[in-house]
Amino acid sequence: YEISACLVGSEDVYKRQYQSRGLVYMKESKTIQAVPGSGVVWQAFRAAAPQTVPVFAGYLVLGMGYGIYVQSLGLPVWMPMLMGTVVYGGSLEFVLASLLLGAFSPLSAFLMALMIQARHLFYGLAMLERYKGYGLRSFYMIFAMSDETFSITCSAEPPQGIDRGWFMFFITLLDQFYWVASAGLGAVLGSVLPFSTKGVDFVMTAMFVVIFLNQWEKEKQHYSGIIGLAVPHLARMLFASADHRILMPGSMLAGAALLLVCDLVAKSLALPINTITALMGIPVVIFVVVRNRNIF
Repeated sequence: YEISACLVGSEDVYKRQYQSRGLVYMKESKTIQAVPGSGVVWQAFRAAAPQTVPVFAGYLVLGMGYGIYVQSLGLPVWMPMLMGTVVYGGSLEFVLASLLLGAFSPLSAFLMALMIQARHLFYGLAMLERYKGYGLRSFYMIFAMSDETFSITCSAEPPQGIDRGWFMFFITLLDQFYWVASAGLGAVLGSVLPFSTKGVDFVMTAMFVVIFLNQWEKEKQHYSGIIGLAVPHLARMLFASADHRILMPGSMLAGAALLLVCDLVAKSLALPINTITALMGIPVVIFVVVRNRNIF
């Protein structure tokens, strides 16, 4: 099919008309050539799938570990897939799995989810322009934006002639599908295979340790990491309680107060804030390690 470019109206109008009919156009000289039978949606899917292969490799291992972990807690086999579909929070899902077995505390769950997933607030701000104008697809892409999806959609560019909206939509959809499928596979294997799942619950602790070490290596200044290590122990000693419903809001308030004090002291002494936080936080970490040295 060929449509002369001299027809009344802009080329963008014809482009949208052809894409709405599942056609792709190629501009050659002064004509727009439509290629029937090659749908815009299918072409976007084919272009997006290779971009998500590294995510699939990572989600396969971590998702199966999550499914086995949930199964070891005695929760139903379908629970990992349900949380992966509705929550889709990665590390947050590990925490929610244990919270489901505890006392009902919506405020504590909200605060914990806010602390773990607060980085997504900045993800959303960064993607305001990229996700604008795609209709209902925008709502889903906002909901299902994970760390991996954010990194891909920020850097990957669709090939020439591929619709950007569908390209980013399929990247998001495939990433979530990998996670849900891997979690379901892990739950099935955990319930069928005859092996002991004792100690699998440590996977959550190990995951957070790896995340912390990864952030520690990336940051040039480590004052936030030192404060993060010290504050929960300070809050536990201050409130004389191990109840997370008290420790979560207590740690948030104590952390904010300690950072404010460190900032004021650093400005008054004309010293780097990294030095002040280290002087305040490292003694607490050393004290905790020495007091619990029998554990090691």
